[in-house]
Amino acid sequence: MLKAILFDCDGVLVDSEPVHFVMFQKVLAEEGIELTLEDYETRYLAMDDRGCFRAVYRDADKEMGEDLLDDLVARKSTYFAKEMSGEPPTFDGVVEFVRNAAAKYPMMIASGALGHEVKHAVVGLKISDCFKGIVAAEDVVNGKPNPEAYLTAQARLSKAEFGGALKAEECLVIEDSFHGVRAAKSAGMWCLAVTNSYPASELSEADWVSESLRAFDLGAAEQAMQS
Repeated sequence: MLKAILFDCDGVLVDSEPVHFVMFQKVLAEEGIELTLEDYETRYLAMDDRGCFRAVYRDADKEMGEDLLDDLVARKSTYFAKEMSGEPPTFDGVVEFVRNAAAKYPMMIASGALGHEVKHAVVGLKISDCFKGIVAAEDVVNGKPNPEAYLTAQARLSKAEFGGALKAEECLVIEDSFHGVRAAKSAGMWCLAVTNSYPASELSEADWVSESLRAFDLGAAEQAMQS
């Protein structure tokens, strides 16, 4: 039975993935490393900042210490904040879907973005009241496709709203990337993938794939999860 909904943020609530890519590209160029859109989409999209920089440096056979990693993350965060100032861009039907779903189910966000980036997004879209909390990059050790973010969100929501009784199979995750879908399924949860960042063919591990949240009938998930 569907009892709770967990949302990714970038690529689901806000149309920010292209901005993340450009900011990663900018910081890495300052370090003499080229990042192509193809490599970003096939290898790194949905990773948190630290995971992405680590992976790029590893793939480039370059060494990285913690001080450098901290600096890269800080620079990227500063650039991203400047680019995303003002009302955040979103997708068709997002605000309506979130408000309608929040009227029926407790919801949380589990994102690889930094906490202040997620808060800026939901405050800007005027939907912060729809969520019981946020699990961001600072709250986990292992980013997606590891399921830690979703399991952490489930545990927090279970304690706050269900007396510790919320099960993974009672959660619906909404994602936009194959790394995120894999994280949700590895957590034992149901998953809806929206084709905001990838074509449907690359999101086939999800239980449902939709072109937008507006186009998705939440009743389909409710019915399937009854069994």
